[in-house]
Amino acid sequence: MQQGFFERAYDVVRQIPEGRVASYGQVARMMGAPRCARQVGYAMHASPGVAGGVPCHRVVFRDGSLCRGFAFGGPGEQRRMLEAEGVRFLGDGRVDMARFSWEA
Repeated sequence: MQQGFFERAYDVVRQIPEGRVASYGQVARMMGAPRCARQVGYAMHASPGVAGGVPCHRVVFRDGSLCRGFAFGGPGEQRRMLEAEGVRFLGDGRVDMARFSWEA
């Protein structure tokens, strides 16, 4: 069952266009599992990453905060990847969700 959930999460994340972000909760809602944002986080942590076709760096917390763990190759890597796609950040280090949130 878990693998099916993860694959569904990856399918949604693959739809996030370059230069846009989605929140973990938004991905969960789009999967039809609105109370499973944390599980989406687990899926992103276990994902094959960009090389595997899952742009998990485009998934952020609902307030625009970035993953604080070791994901994405270390601190700062998620931000670097997003900035390379044109995503801009607020002064406090959060993604400007008003401008860069993906509306499917």
